[in-house]
Amino acid sequence: MERGRGRRRGLWAIVLLVGGGLLVVGGQVWAAVSARHPEVAYEKHGIAGQNMRPTYAQGSTGWFAMGGDGRGLEIGRGDVVLLSVPDWVPDGLMLSRVVALGGDRIEYRRGETALRLNGEPLDEPYVLDRSLPSTVPFDVTVPEGRVFLMGDNRGNSNDSSLHLGRDQGAVSLSAVRGEAVARPTDLVVAGGAVVFGVGAFLVGGGLGVWALVVRRRRPEPVAPAWPAP
Repeated sequence: MERGRGRRRGLWAIVLLVGGGLLVVGGQVWAAVSARHPEVAYEKHGIAGQNMRPTYAQGSTGWFAMGGDGRGLEIGRGDVVLLSVPDWVPDGLMLSRVVALGGDRIEYRRGETALRLNGEPLDEPYVLDRSLPSTVPFDVTVPEGRVFLMGDNRGNSNDSSLHLGRDQGAVSLSAVRGEAVARPTDLVVAGGAVVFGVGAFLVGGGLGVWALVVRRRRPEPVAPAWPAP
């Protein structure tokens, strides 16, 4: 009976070892295929302040593809980024949206209901109050290697439009620390598969050792059913 249980444990050990190995390998492959930025890490950050309403409410969280000094990130117009700008925010990172890149001309004429990017009205469906694209007028040609930033809550945003006296308010790309992304569900699932696979592999290994011990154990002699002469 004990030897039969040992065989069953051995079969379960094989199933768990093979299944765990497949989950680990499959999870790693899935993560590699799904990652938008395979060379950077994904992090979750809390949102402080109200400058990015309604996209990000104060106290909410957002996922970001992190890349120190902007390396590995493809920053484009309309992207939401985490930055380190000590002159604007002395402690910690700030969150803002890229509205213009190096070489772009970005401007706001008082009374208009949209910014102008390279002479054309800029459609910004993410702005909290679309009748207020800026609190101050400006006309800036963004230097190469820099970005012009504005919050989505234009009436309450510490951004490039309020710092026009230095580099026309444009911030160096090297200040970028992360780019906002949708919650990387594929990567979370892939990570869970890897963790579960490792657990299954370890349990399978333990069962395999136990099965070998049971199968090698000598059976105890059974007393005869009749009395000895």
